[in-house]
Amino acid sequence: MIRIVFLLFINLSLLNSPSFAQSAKEIVRKTDEKAKGKTSIATMTVQIIRPTWSREMSIKTWTKGNDLVLIYVTAPAKEKGVVYLKRFKEIWNWIPSIERNIKMPPSMMSQSWMGTDFTNDDLVKEASILEDYDHTFLEDAVVDARTCYKIQLLPKPKSAVVWGKVIMSIDKKDFMTLHVQYYDEDGTLINTMHGSDIKILGGRLLPARMEMTPESKKGNKTVLIYNSIVFDTPLDDSFFTTQNITKVK
Repeated sequence: MIRIVFLLFINLSLLNSPSFAQSAKEIVRKTDEKAKGKTSIATMTVQIIRPTWSREMSIKTWTKGNDLVLIYVTAPAKEKGVVYLKRFKEIWNWIPSIERNIKMPPSMMSQSWMGTDFTNDDLVKEASILEDYDHTFLEDAVVDARTCYKIQLLPKPKSAVVWGKVIMSIDKKDFMTLHVQYYDEDGTLINTMHGSDIKILGGRLLPARMEMTPESKKGNKTVLIYNSIVFDTPLDDSFFTTQNITKVK
């Protein structure tokens, strides 16, 4: 009995130790790097689904590491040319219909991205899931018959983030994010994202379909479908500038 109690104490100590937390962070890092590469160029379809209507957009995205992101809307015609740019800690939005380039304040990160169920922060990732959160393991989870690490992300004290808590389920074998729950500061579940339609994209096994569902809005969801993605194509930092934001096609 003493031996059993001792082993339980050791296991609980390991779960709460800095080295174990670091391992959780490394798993998130590995998953993040697999999904992004050094650079990525992707085309996507965004489906906004509501109880009485739906609409669809097409976008193209470029990323370089965690600090440089550009999103270009290619359809429908009335929104074509809208651009979102993240350059380190600055977020810019080019609106061609009024020929204005607007710098977005941090207060807008929690707002809906173009009427979808994704927030601005979800798309341009102002907050870093690696640097702005502390990571700890929870119990394992099974998502669509795949055994997953279940990892809790809690914001660091001085981090300016949208979410009060994030829980990620990451496939143990192939390091894919399959399920994410987003909570507010009061611990209330707000949004759930689920990854499915797993296939080879850019030479990597990844979910091609990401579905975001708000907890409090029955019948609402937004589906992001990857049509193509290319990793590790050289991209100069000058591509991700406000000078280039009006020239992207």
